[in-house]
Amino acid sequence: MTLTLLQAQTIVTATLAEARSRGAKALAVIVLDAGAHPVAFAREDGASLYRFDIARAKAEGAVGMDADTAILAERAKGNPVFFHSVSAAVGGGIAFSPGGVVIRDAKGALIGAVGVSGDTGECDADCALAGIRAAGLVKETEA
Repeated sequence: MTLTLLQAQTIVTATLAEARSRGAKALAVIVLDAGAHPVAFAREDGASLYRFDIARAKAEGAVGMDADTAILAERAKGNPVFFHSVSAAVGGGIAFSPGGVVIRDAKGALIGAVGVSGDTGECDADCALAGIRAAGLVKETEA
C-alpha cells in the first residue's frame, strides 16, 4: 500500500481541525511518503518562519528511524552520543521532539509519516494522530 494524495490531504485537514478544536497555536503540517517525499503540506496563518522546517525534520526523523519522534526522544535520553551522531549524519534534518508520527498500513508496514510543529510536542503529536485516524490509517505503536 502506498500513501495517496487524498489520504495525505485528509491528514492535513483533520490535523488542523483538531488543532483549532484545541485552541492550539498556529501549526505547520507535512505528510511524507515512505521515501520521505512530501505528499501534502499546509502552514496556518500566523505560523512562524521555521515551522515548515521543524515539521519536516520531525516527519523525516520518524520515517528515517521507523518510530514516532516521541519514542526517539525517549531513546535519545539514554543514548545521546548515538542520537547526536544520527543528527550529524543526516545534516541536522531530524528533530527529536514529539510531533513526528509514523503512518502504517493495516499490515504494519511503514507508508509515511506526519510532522507537526507549532504548539507543544504533545499537542503536535495528538493533532497528527487525529489526522491519521481521520484518514483511516494505522498509528505507530511502541514496540
